[in-house]
Amino acid sequence: KQRRIMDNLKKIGLSALAGSLIAVSANAGEMSVSGSYGFTLSTQNGDTDGVADAVDVSGTNPNQGHGIGQDKDFSVSGSGELDNGWTFSGGTLLTDAMGLSSSSLSLTMGSLGTIMVGNTTGGNSTKYDVQTPAAYEEVDDGGATSISANSVGSWMDGNSLVYASPTFDLMSGMSATVHVEYAPEASDAATVDGGISASTTWDSGKSLGVTLAGNGLTIGVYGAERERTQAGATADQTNDIFAGVYYVNYAMGPVSIGYSKSYYDSGLDGVADGNTVAKAVGTAEGIFESETYSVAFNVNDNLSVSYAKAEDTYDAQDDSSNGGTAIADVTSDYKSIQAAYSMGAMSIKAYRTEQDNVEYQTNGGSLTVNEIAVGLAF
Repeated sequence: KQRRIMDNLKKIGLSALAGSLIAVSANAGEMSVSGSYGFTLSTQNGDTDGVADAVDVSGTNPNQGHGIGQDKDFSVSGSGELDNGWTFSGGTLLTDAMGLSSSSLSLTMGSLGTIMVGNTTGGNSTKYDVQTPAAYEEVDDGGATSISANSVGSWMDGNSLVYASPTFDLMSGMSATVHVEYAPEASDAATVDGGISASTTWDSGKSLGVTLAGNGLTIGVYGAERERTQAGATADQTNDIFAGVYYVNYAMGPVSIGYSKSYYDSGLDGVADGNTVAKAVGTAEGIFESETYSVAFNVNDNLSVSYAKAEDTYDAQDDSSNGGTAIADVTSDYKSIQAAYSMGAMSIKAYRTEQDNVEYQTNGGSLTVNEIAVGLAF
């Protein structure tokens, strides 16, 4: 009799366990794997050292060349739903060398918006920097250096909390979305589980962005601040970094036009660099300001073309107040014509990009890059 009782209890326990497993699996998230393969044919020519037809010690021009490159993306993603209706999603993207490219985890809280954490995600800044219409890439892709607008808020890539509000309706068919970021230490370091960012240069970072959209019009405004720690700071490292960008795009039928303007103040008060000195955004004295214009045309459902022009200016802010002499502004120019054609999972894209006054130098030279890319997604 005792044996029968024990057998019955075992059956009840196994039934309860099976039921609980069914309940868990019904609410478990789903995982998926995706990827793409492609190759590029590229050519480049120029004289970015400022000396026409210059050669290096091997007797060749480092700006002249051709190449066939390969690219592969491999990503793992997952999503699920909680009992209260909130949803979550996460993903990891690997590089060609199968190392970490980026990873993120998002929690969408219904009408409360979405919170995201991750590493090298770009944060909210990627929704605002150089957001003008393009058939393929941003205007500076293929250039010798990146446009300064891409540095606005770039220190929020890791070790930060990223928030996006739900889109809510305004008057006259317009809607708005708010984006907020906060990093307790804005060193741009990607921290692992249980890790910290031990920066002796940066304190906290924060940003705020607003996007308005409707009736073919999209307007975005974004500002970011990076607080500099005073521990061990030199005399010229006394101010915080402030950067901002805004854009206005308008689409009418197959035609889209756009304009974007950015501002980047490194917060450094030392002697500014001269016209013939190479400069890097974030480390050079002075202010960087960029303007981008573009127009894109969808020829049909498969083919699109675009043209973009940008001017990225280094402003030394009249350095005579620091004991130096007045320094004229230096503008680096970008031009890019692009095309893209899609056939289901296959795409063919191309651009020709030109850049002058590389690294904000009057003798910085120029670079021209032509690229054709073929990609297959699965």
